[in-house]
Amino acid sequence: MWYNIFEMVSYAKDINAALSKVLSGLGVEKLPKGLIVSSDLEKGDYSTSVALKAANNAGKSPMDLAQEIADKLNKEHEIEAEVASPGFVNIKIPQSFFGSYLDSMLNGSEEIDLTTKSKSGKKIIVEYTDPNPFKEFHVGHMYSNAVGESIARLLEAQGAEVRRVCYQGDVGLHVAKAVWGMKKLMGEMPGEADDLSKKAVFLGKSYTEGSKAYEEEAFKKGIDSLNEKIYKNDKEVKKLYDLGKKWSLQYFDSLYKKLGTRFDKFYFESEAGGEGLKIVNENTPKVFKEDEGAIIFKGEEYGLHTRVFINSRGLPTYEAKELGLAPLKYKDFPYDTSIIITGNEINEYFKVLLKALSFITPDLADKTIHLSHGMVRLTSGKMSSRTGKVLTAEEILLDIKSKIKDKFDRVDEKSLSSISVGAAKYALLKSGIGKDIVFDVEESISLNGNSGPYLQYTYARTQSILSKKSASKANLPAVLAKEELNLLRNLVHFGEVVEEASETFSPSTLATYLFGLAQNFNLFYQKHKVIDSETEEFRLALVYSAGATLKRGLGLLGIEAPSRI
Repeated sequence: MWYNIFEMVSYAKDINAALSKVLSGLGVEKLPKGLIVSSDLEKGDYSTSVALKAANNAGKSPMDLAQEIADKLNKEHEIEAEVASPGFVNIKIPQSFFGSYLDSMLNGSEEIDLTTKSKSGKKIIVEYTDPNPFKEFHVGHMYSNAVGESIARLLEAQGAEVRRVCYQGDVGLHVAKAVWGMKKLMGEMPGEADDLSKKAVFLGKSYTEGSKAYEEEAFKKGIDSLNEKIYKNDKEVKKLYDLGKKWSLQYFDSLYKKLGTRFDKFYFESEAGGEGLKIVNENTPKVFKEDEGAIIFKGEEYGLHTRVFINSRGLPTYEAKELGLAPLKYKDFPYDTSIIITGNEINEYFKVLLKALSFITPDLADKTIHLSHGMVRLTSGKMSSRTGKVLTAEEILLDIKSKIKDKFDRVDEKSLSSISVGAAKYALLKSGIGKDIVFDVEESISLNGNSGPYLQYTYARTQSILSKKSASKANLPAVLAKEELNLLRNLVHFGEVVEEASETFSPSTLATYLFGLAQNFNLFYQKHKVIDSETEEFRLALVYSAGATLKRGLGLLGIEAPSRI
């Protein structure tokens, strides 16, 4: 039997459909969820615990029910299944499937689409990175950027129309502190001809200087006054403010290019603040309450905490600005889902924000998903831009680049940059996004471990083999070696992995899969000769498919795959 790409991607769904029919025939009307990709590929490609979960309803022992399920799958649906204690049903993909899979890969292109398009027709806006002008672009921003870009690509792979946006705080106390610092450090200010990195360092130093000054009563009032002038676009500070904002945005753009990110639109607190101020005023006292000159949302009434939305000076807080952002985004792009990616330090704040939004625009609140990632920590502890102890994204990338250059002295500059960014991104994405990360540069560039360069090197190896002889057809042999079969079984699950990673907003799911694929390919290559072997055509097809899948998977993580390293 020949399988087309869509049939291969939906193979698990076919098994679930067959299971549902079998269980229904056995008196179990509701299919317990449980089909998973098997962890032991020698026992099967999929495993299901439905017999364990449905045994009581069926009035049978798990092993007896499992055996009946396996028998019916074999006889009625031609699905190879067998039983394992204490009641698992293991299912194997037919060998003819693998041959068709390889042929489809060869007849397609390197960018062959093996996804199910489960998000077709959906409009999704993804907001991520969100660095504040006048502050440094640190490794935490790079984490948010890596997560957001990968999620956007995963959703696009599933057929969604994705709009990438970035929200930046161009007004607020942090800006006033930075402008105050710029005034004080005027003698150190870079010139227009200086490079962007020097300007970014100056702005970061200015913010640190202003933050320290704000802790002293002698300077606090002056910085608060400066904050109001910035909101009012006062001529006294406009020139310095405009210069600092311009430098920041130019620097951020240079980093986005390095990281392989493009944004469809940038939103700023200066525009969202006015909208938020209007929304809060219109919904006071219905949703918000006045309290000692400020306007607050009493979160305690809903098991949350109270937040100030307009301060006693009549200025919108971060909360009000965020409240104003939702309708601005929806007006520009009427989305089905709005995903907002931030660090987990503002989880409780977002709960209050979404609760308040639910009373004002409930449909937008329902469409909003807040995804929070962990914090990036260094061996020396937590970063703080307030104290100046910040590890910037640029410093990380330069450090990685320097170390990689020592390992690959012949690699060209373009590939060197791709490997450096890939090392950083993969180190951030390989763990679940809810966890804190201790960034280890040496680990991120290891060629013997779970790293970006390891995957990129594996891809480059496939291209080196194919440069000697290209693949033309699969020609699947009657008997497959263990390493060949394991690699094939890995390959055919790519579509399912992408769908799962997309549905759960989990780039780490894809990263884990790609690492396993690379390991299986390298073991296959170590054990078996490819060119001039008896099954050369098949093995070249296997090499091609592994390379194409690695490249496609790395691309969905936002990582380039150089052909030579």
